[in-house]
Amino acid sequence: MASANDAKHELLNNAAPDFSGDIVNGKGKAALASWKGKVVLVDFWATWCEPCKKSFPKLEELRVKYNASGLEIVAISEDDEPNGIKEFGENYGAKFPLVWDKDKSIANKWHPPNMPSSFIVDKKGVVRFVHLGYHDGEEKEIETEVKSLL
Repeated sequence: MASANDAKHELLNNAAPDFSGDIVNGKGKAALASWKGKVVLVDFWATWCEPCKKSFPKLEELRVKYNASGLEIVAISEDDEPNGIKEFGENYGAKFPLVWDKDKSIANKWHPPNMPSSFIVDKKGVVRFVHLGYHDGEEKEIETEVKSLL
């Protein structure tokens, strides 16, 4: 498995594809365009993903720490059914919006190669960092990247 720094992805240094989806664990829609001018971490995940159980609490810590500075986090579920998505978020401490990618239309634009796959988008809407998978301690690297863009 390549380290996060080695992650090559076609979206890196390109405009992030816009998306919109219903928030499963709250009200309304999550839309990338609505966060223009903010740093956005877009996390693709699934309820069956073991590393996601470790990454969710770390992502929530980042949200708490940097939300006031302009960080938004949204997690896009690639599950085939919506059952369990909200509960997974509750069980693993996620207060950020969870969106179910019902028809895989978001994933079809972003092409996450595995679960989780995290994309860090700068204030201008350009993907600057990509993390494939999740390993203990990786949140420090993600935090450094987020801070560099805020």
